[in-house]
Amino acid sequence: MPFPFRWKSFWAHWSGKLGYPFFIRLRHWEYWPFAVVYFPVFFYWIWLAIKARSPFFFSAANPSIETGGMLGESKVDILNQISDQYKPKTLFIPRSTSLEAIRSMVAAHRIAFPLIAKPNVGERGWRVEKIHDGRELASYVGSNRVDFLIQAYVDTPLELGIFYYRFPGQSQGVVSSVVRKEFLSVRGDGRSSLLTLIQRNERARLQLDVLKAKYRARLHQVLRRDETLTLVHIGNHCRGTKFLNGNHLINEQLTRVFDDISQSIEGFHFGRYDVRCTSLADLYAGKGIRILELNGAGAEPAHIYEPGFSVREAYRVLFHHWRVLYQISRENHRRGVPYLTLREAVQFIRKSRAHKKSRQ
Repeated sequence: MPFPFRWKSFWAHWSGKLGYPFFIRLRHWEYWPFAVVYFPVFFYWIWLAIKARSPFFFSAANPSIETGGMLGESKVDILNQISDQYKPKTLFIPRSTSLEAIRSMVAAHRIAFPLIAKPNVGERGWRVEKIHDGRELASYVGSNRVDFLIQAYVDTPLELGIFYYRFPGQSQGVVSSVVRKEFLSVRGDGRSSLLTLIQRNERARLQLDVLKAKYRARLHQVLRRDETLTLVHIGNHCRGTKFLNGNHLINEQLTRVFDDISQSIEGFHFGRYDVRCTSLADLYAGKGIRILELNGAGAEPAHIYEPGFSVREAYRVLFHHWRVLYQISRENHRRGVPYLTLREAVQFIRKSRAHKKSRQ
């Protein structure tokens, strides 16, 4: 009689060898590496570049943003183009600024704790932190090696990503994607420790080392039944935030609101607004909206990262947005907007590499 195959033993062995998080990422394409997800898109970009006769055609999409918003753009330069009524108070802090000078700037602009600190050039949530007090601010500044922003914390219930594009010469654009962000949290059962709750939650398990360090003093605390603890207050997918498809929220009112906002930003045609707001009613009325960031040509229609979203449908969405990016760029180029030259591109790539090296 052949020796029976024991699936549980096999799973225990390989999950131990490769790590349980490996299998979580393998089963859910939303966690696959950027290079893997975008591999098919790379060939489409080549085709579009051949048609445009420039690999940097995307740089013409948003003439008012460096490289169109694809590489190394300054967040504060983009925010400075947005009306003050739509953005939180934001301070630009050069890397060499002393802690005392930063404290004085924060006090002078009446930015209270908690506040948000983030790199001026950054991606995918790197070093974006919610700072609760002076001690945490000192720690952040002491470990910082790049220019960064301090932003007033917007404590409103909803955080959304609104993807918007508008063709040159047209007065009305398109809201093509809405992503609702659900912050990483756990719910107590009255028996289990915080550590156990984190280990049971797949999204939290992927952040285990960071969460253990952050909550080291509370890991053995038992949450009351149905008590909810938000573990991360930063709305980035790589930090554990769940992205949910909110495209059912798209209507004429929403489009009109972002037409008004976007038309006031000269040279902006394609990108994603990361916003917080008080309610959907206020969002549709254009009230209580705070734009945390505006991302240009390199932005994604992030609703595709909803758990269970079809990878086939995700590619359909990505290819559509790249086609629109190409069409807008070509039209702007026809109207006199130059493409990034090879020399300029090399300079930006070198700057980006230097920035990444300073992060290490």
